[in-house]
Amino acid sequence: MPARPPRVSHMITDIAITPLFVNDQDVALDYYTRVLGFEVHTDADLGPMRWLTVCLPGRPERELMLQKPGPPPIDVETARSVTHITEKGAHWIILRTDDIQADFERLKAAGAEITQEPAEQPYGVDMAIRDPFGNQIRLTQPASAPQSH
Repeated sequence: MPARPPRVSHMITDIAITPLFVNDQDVALDYYTRVLGFEVHTDADLGPMRWLTVCLPGRPERELMLQKPGPPPIDVETARSVTHITEKGAHWIILRTDDIQADFERLKAAGAEITQEPAEQPYGVDMAIRDPFGNQIRLTQPASAPQSH
């Protein structure tokens, strides 16, 4: 049996930035701010790449990086593969909401691609959309109390 790692006095405390691949950062910025309601956190030209992150209003500690695949940090061939897999819907995120029906109506009116309308699940109600690049986005409204079956 492998040895257990030694206990440390410090712990990882949060997730800071989650990358999401997008083919066009300007289109992504418009979609994630106008349609989904995120705010720009950082938009910086770093020379060979644009560092673009958004966050939910009032939540600057939790960023979503809208990353264009390509050099740097990955080569052109890998970037093509990443784009292909993204377009197929292989990447996804889950967002929490406190009013899924209102979000459904708002997203529908904003022209979001709805791939699943709100549906009851054992854990609450959820729905799904796709961003312009193929990323799957699930919105979940957790159940107020555990449900039994």
